[in-house]
Amino acid sequence: MTEFKPLKNTVSFDHNGQKYTWGDCKSFVLFSGPDIVEDEGMVLEVAQEMKRITTQLQIPWILKCSFDKANRQSGSSFRGPGVQNAIQILNNIKSKIGCPLLTDVHETHQVEATAELAEVIQIPAFLSRQTDLLVAAAKTGRVLHIKKGQFLAPWDMKAIAKKSVDAGNSKILLCERGTTFGYNRLINDMTGLVEMRNLGFPVVMDCTHSTQLPGANDGTSGGRRHMVPVLARAAIAVGVDGLFFETHPNPDQALCDGPTSMPLKDMENVLRNLKNIWNTHFTN
Repeated sequence: MTEFKPLKNTVSFDHNGQKYTWGDCKSFVLFSGPDIVEDEGMVLEVAQEMKRITTQLQIPWILKCSFDKANRQSGSSFRGPGVQNAIQILNNIKSKIGCPLLTDVHETHQVEATAELAEVIQIPAFLSRQTDLLVAAAKTGRVLHIKKGQFLAPWDMKAIAKKSVDAGNSKILLCERGTTFGYNRLINDMTGLVEMRNLGFPVVMDCTHSTQLPGANDGTSGGRRHMVPVLARAAIAVGVDGLFFETHPNPDQALCDGPTSMPLKDMENVLRNLKNIWNTHFTN
């Protein structure tokens, strides 16, 4: 018997006449897009294709893309085309596609501009215990997507979420993205999805970064992208409110997180399979 039941407190927002809801067990919401703005053409290509696929499959979709990557292991790694340029590109794409956006913040001074840009603000896993950042993001009133630190247990997220609630914002999504297991390796405990959801907040599975091999490529992170669909199928079967996929037209040439990004050409088949699993388990 599934543990996956509607939550008392759902999280939702409206965008262009469409309502996006987590926690009601009616559908999973998909965060998907390229890891970072490389150029406007690439992000637009991904957004157009994801809009087509998710419209066809009737999967609520929110574009995921970062305007800056401040947490790269190497100081020489690509971190974006510049914050202001990247924000303008993302605004242009939102206007053209008509989609909501998830993007992440790394410092408190970025929060105000991010809240104007994105409907969902992401707190990176490495920064999940940064109180000032969490509180500043919470005060915007935006939906918060808080990634569980690789160093935290699922139940540790209760105290993390409380910081946002105490700041007046209970629109919280808790995200699983793997737990450190020795050097250069992450693992996933699927029971942790249930543990976090039992805290009363919707849960999201980050299938991309869970396959990461941190620092395994001589100063940069490797990954096992072929395991992304495996984790997604398991998460859907357990019961989640959302999935997180990074995708790229040519992951081997991606400037960030290529080893864990799904090829854009594979996304339709993967998502079709996941929707079928969802319908089998959770549609009355």
